[in-house]
Amino acid sequence: MERLKSIFELRDMLFQMERDIGLDRLSPVERDVFLAAHALTAKPGDPVQSDQIRSHRLVQGIAQATYHRTLKSLLEMGFLERAGGTRAKHYVVCFDPSAQ
Repeated sequence: MERLKSIFELRDMLFQMERDIGLDRLSPVERDVFLAAHALTAKPGDPVQSDQIRSHRLVQGIAQATYHRTLKSLLEMGFLERAGGTRAKHYVVCFDPSAQ
């Protein structure tokens, strides 16, 4: 039982942190794709390829069509943008939690 309590406390803390910076308005799939893109970015402004995001462990279980709809949604909400000067399927994480 103690393990379950610890897991609950961690999840509750994570939920609060996500809410504090505005990630709570994303669906679970949107959040996973966004967090995978962020994890694959070495520094702010670096582009990440769609295939890299797609192969991240947070995203591997998502259906292909859902993945592409989610990328489109994140682009529309301003969490991602297409990388300038590169070919298609390159994205930049542009969400700034301090601006939320």
